[in-house]
Amino acid sequence: MNKARRTAMALAGTAAAFSLIATGCSSGDGDGGGDGTSAEPIASDAFDEAMSTPTKLTFWTWVPDIENEIALFEEEYPAIDVTVENVGQGLEHYQKLRSALESGEGAPDVAQIEYMYIPTFNLTGSLLDLSEYGARDLGGDYVDWVWNQVANDAGVWAIPQDTGPMGNLYREDILKEAGLDGAPETYDEYADAAKQVKEKTGSYISNLAANEPVQLIALLWQAGLDPFGYDGAETVSINVNSPEVKEVVQYWQDLVQADLVSTDAGWTDNWFQNIANGHYAGWLVPAWGPIFLQGTAEGTAGKWRAAPLPQWDAANPVSGNWGGSSNAVLSTTENPIAAYELARWINHEPEPTTMFATEQFLYPALKSLLEDPEYADQPVEFFGGQEVNAEFADISATVDPTFEWLPFNEFVLSAYNETVGVAWEKKGDAVAALDDWQQEIVDYATEQGFTIE
Repeated sequence: MNKARRTAMALAGTAAAFSLIATGCSSGDGDGGGDGTSAEPIASDAFDEAMSTPTKLTFWTWVPDIENEIALFEEEYPAIDVTVENVGQGLEHYQKLRSALESGEGAPDVAQIEYMYIPTFNLTGSLLDLSEYGARDLGGDYVDWVWNQVANDAGVWAIPQDTGPMGNLYREDILKEAGLDGAPETYDEYADAAKQVKEKTGSYISNLAANEPVQLIALLWQAGLDPFGYDGAETVSINVNSPEVKEVVQYWQDLVQADLVSTDAGWTDNWFQNIANGHYAGWLVPAWGPIFLQGTAEGTAGKWRAAPLPQWDAANPVSGNWGGSSNAVLSTTENPIAAYELARWINHEPEPTTMFATEQFLYPALKSLLEDPEYADQPVEFFGGQEVNAEFADISATVDPTFEWLPFNEFVLSAYNETVGVAWEKKGDAVAALDDWQQEIVDYATEQGFTIE
């Protein structure tokens, strides 16, 4: 990728961005609690006044039917009128959000932001620090690793909504046909099973989508690697071609080049059909995968099961995360108390959070919901009666809490698709392509004025 293109993709001018960065930022210490103190919550009289004063809020989100949760909020606070707008999903959402912030016109009060993009919007000072409204005191209510995605020593930048701890969804019938009793527990076993499945059934044990960088990043997360680092200010670390990363990618490259794992592009007609027709005997996917499968592969009901990811060290089970999002209050809001309460209330109170989990099927971030037998212990017919929510709750507890994202993640993912992704598509040398990906990110970070550690 040439310099002109990299510059065109800049998220903001470096000088302007750094002028807005809070000074003294550092990465979280493991509990998102900084020095262990909490900011003084907003005074009750100020809160009561804000929530009883007629106020209009705008909320940008892509969650379907979220108006149901908003209706509960408006019932709780009749003076607050929330307008929900879906301006798109993925890059379209973020591009419109960035444009509104840069122009100074049309930005919402609250916006849905995936965890991996929080540093991006924090870089430009676009997110309100919610600590001063009492958010720091909520940290213990959420899964630790999730809270570390939204909070650091410098502040709390969003309220968690849903998560994507990684597991293994597999076709029990296909694995049985191959002579396997359940999912492989280690990566050595997984490689052996991949050969057995292909030879005896013709199916691939799984698909590593060439156009899905976050899937591989989640597998690096699971391996305990730190491909990215960010101090919250001007310094980043970039290690996507470290020997440890190359070792993980070499493992997958061996399977791909032996034609035991496919690399079909995800979210295409061909990919959907292959899930439904047994071309893939499994899918390494987050906790949002089970409900997705029920809509995509309805004809395979009862044949799927859920298990943890294969492990590099069976004695120390660990997982990574793929996806999940939060609700952040933008620093441009004219109604910070009401906007914060909207983000907090729908993602913390029992009724709306239960609705998210059981009606929109967002996988919870709240410990209380993950531990609730009425949610966790529900048998799922599509998975042969297995308690899939409980399975992923156990998996969520094993996600490494220290993983960090770079503050220009859009570029990171785009550069992956043009380097490593191309190698996967061609079943070529993805390990060598890691060097190209590294160089692309380093060049971009340097041009944007970051110090590389």
